[in-house]
Amino acid sequence: MKLYDYPPSGNGYKVRLALANLGISYEYIPVDILASETRTSEFLAKNANGRIPLLQLQDQTYLAESNAILFFLAQGSELWPKKTIDQAKALQWMFFEQYSHEPNIATVRFWRSIRKIGPNDPEYAQLESKTSQGYAALNVIENHLKSNDYLVGGQYSVADIALYAYTHVADEGGFSLEVYPAIRSWLRRIAAALNHVKIDEWK
Repeated sequence: MKLYDYPPSGNGYKVRLALANLGISYEYIPVDILASETRTSEFLAKNANGRIPLLQLQDQTYLAESNAILFFLAQGSELWPKKTIDQAKALQWMFFEQYSHEPNIATVRFWRSIRKIGPNDPEYAQLESKTSQGYAALNVIENHLKSNDYLVGGQYSVADIALYAYTHVADEGGFSLEVYPAIRSWLRRIAAALNHVKIDEWK
């Protein structure tokens, strides 16, 4: 397998973390999104949407969208719940991540720590709203984790990976997790999982 990825990306990190947890070897190919390397004709031929992460399978099939890749990798493993209802709940959390969590927490992190935007940038006016929505998403996770060790079925799954990726670096976007003890405990449990890798590591 080959993974095309931008190293600081939480979406890419989801895939790297799942691959590491599952003990799957792969070739890592860094792609600089800030230099528009995903907009070249060569990359667009692999993924017409021009985004990372992009996983190239052994049969040369290309699979995009981080949570779709997680779904694919997790099949038949301990990362994919056994019960149908828990599978649906895993997808529920993964949809939540892409609709309510990632567009706010990840975006603010990107603006603040990678783009380093200032008052003269057009995105700056959206920071307050995006931050408020990010905290709203964190509140949802915190309330669930107050009575659950993991997001689905009482065990570590792709749902946890999907939401861990950007939550554990939320501080890089200026989000404080001090008032979220359940989330902080959950982050520690994820970091203790088998074959865990940090966001700045890959194999």
